[in-house]
Amino acid sequence: MYTAEPPSPIQTPPKVEDPPWSGWDVLMLIAVTIGASFLLSLGVVTLVWVLIYKTKSWVDVARIPEVVLLAQLLAYVVVLFVMYRLVRIRAGAFWQALRWNWPRERWIGFLLGGGVLFFVLASLGRFLPIPKNLPIDQFFQTGREAAIMSIFAVTVAPLMEELFFRGFLYPVLARRLGMFGGILLTSLAFGLLHGGQLKYSWAAVLIIFLVGVALTTVRALTKSVAASFLLHVGYNGALSLLMFIGTDGFRHLEKLSQ
Repeated sequence: MYTAEPPSPIQTPPKVEDPPWSGWDVLMLIAVTIGASFLLSLGVVTLVWVLIYKTKSWVDVARIPEVVLLAQLLAYVVVLFVMYRLVRIRAGAFWQALRWNWPRERWIGFLLGGGVLFFVLASLGRFLPIPKNLPIDQFFQTGREAAIMSIFAVTVAPLMEELFFRGFLYPVLARRLGMFGGILLTSLAFGLLHGGQLKYSWAAVLIIFLVGVALTTVRALTKSVAASFLLHVGYNGALSLLMFIGTDGFRHLEKLSQ
């Protein structure tokens, strides 16, 4: 006797990304970042003003690059702790949930790829009306400031930016909008974050947006935040190395404006 088999349940395709955190968690991280940056900047500047630069005005102390970077570093420590606690509560394993996934034997390729990306976009930038003087130039007034900023740019900055943009933000957007929408909006947010440093020049922001597209695309295709981190380090490292060579070891920073 023939017995009809029950129809198999419809299999829904797996989502492109399905992180254990929500968009509200991402907004909370943004709020923590803004709050920590403001409060720690206020505290660090005031402490340095009282203990070291008593003859300067508070506003002048707030413009010292080393003080700004110290406050930013402390804010990053707070944000990283909140990120860690959030993921541990939601998923348990921090690096696994963020899809760090170190690319092993291919890591040098991503690092060198970041350098290639820099030279490609630097060539494009020659044809765009990018202003000569930008707010970020305040971090390159002396050799010491340039060296500290360069170290920061190839270590802490790319790590924290990749953890937030490619680790937390992209998968939430991709879950709702798909890979293309996630890449586009993540890159747009990445470009706008750097807008203040670039005087919101459309040409300069466009270059950073394209950097964001490359970084987020690598993250989307490889499922590895570590891969986009290496690409980011390679990009910033090529920029810092070119500045180091072009200014004779940061001894002639006036060449940057020529």
